[in-house]
Amino acid sequence: MMFCKTICRTLFFVMVINLTRKELVDFFNTFENSTVDCPFSGDDISLVARHISNGKWYALVMKLDGKDIVNLKCDPLQSQFLRDNFDGIYEAYHMNKVHWNTVDLESDVPSNLIKDLVSHSFELTL
Repeated sequence: MMFCKTICRTLFFVMVINLTRKELVDFFNTFENSTVDCPFSGDDISLVARHISNGKWYALVMKLDGKDIVNLKCDPLQSQFLRDNFDGIYEAYHMNKVHWNTVDLESDVPSNLIKDLVSHSFELTL
């Protein structure tokens, strides 16, 4: 997978360039058959990126302890590898902990890896 190559390159990369919330949402909007909306009544901070055709979520952006995070679906074996190698990737907040990861946008996870993980989540939820 593409993000596996990114991980290998990233492990040797010292400076991390973070992805902002706005950049993440802009990236969601590059996918065909995708929409971004506020899924929870009265909560205009949390955003969900979903497929238009089937309504399935592939990303949930939230604030946790004042930080921007995103929940992304991931292959379980790859999930554990990511969690073991990045402090900013851990078991999903309020979602299935086997199939979803939480990624802290203000952590050691570089923007190119986050984009690869979003693409992976998008593909898994088709």
